[in-house]
Amino acid sequence: MPLGSLRPSPLVEQATEHLREQITQGEWPVGTRLPGENALAKALGVGRSTVREALRALAGAGLVQARQGSGVFVIATEPAEDWPARLRRAAIADVYEVRMMVETQAARLAARRRTDEDVAALEAALAARAGAATGDDAAFVDADIALHRAVVAAAGNPVLTDLFAEFAPALRGGLIDLVEVLGLRSHDRNPGHDTHAALVSAIRRGDGDAAGDILQEELEQTLAHLHGNRS
Repeated sequence: MPLGSLRPSPLVEQATEHLREQITQGEWPVGTRLPGENALAKALGVGRSTVREALRALAGAGLVQARQGSGVFVIATEPAEDWPARLRRAAIADVYEVRMMVETQAARLAARRRTDEDVAALEAALAARAGAATGDDAAFVDADIALHRAVVAAAGNPVLTDLFAEFAPALRGGLIDLVEVLGLRSHDRNPGHDTHAALVSAIRRGDGDAAGDILQEELEQTLAHLHGNRS
């Protein structure tokens, strides 16, 4: 498959796509050493800097690897699946198990590190969760996730905050389905309010052990529902 010259607009993206096609369509099998930057630039009709950026993009996708003094080699013919895609494909119970491990530790950190602003945000989120009890299941789940997000934010670790943000979309759909299928709000429109109020109270007074234990028990109950619904 000839590479062909590229049109003048976004050249890096076009170069990346052309090179990706060569790899994914088998023109350059795994283990192949790619032509040098000069050769690729000439074939594509672009500058070496464009080729260099395209190769970086391909390396980021897990398709090629630069080896010092040897060149750039194909190491895979399919791009590596990104984290959000893996979460969307994963079973909700599996995602929840990881969430539980992460969030219980976040609650313990939150109790040690919470600021006055964090406490105010937690109390507002708890009130919003109670207010959402009059709404539909989706609104209630959104309010519940927002409270848990506030707990993680109070831990003061931006990596934990980003990690929870990655989990949230995968959790939302599964939890809405769970609430609807099991009728978890049929008798109590605000299930788990006392537990969540106790969690906020534990974080407010700085009791990390209590915060972690309360959240662990609450999440384990939901996980049991998820496993039961899956079986």
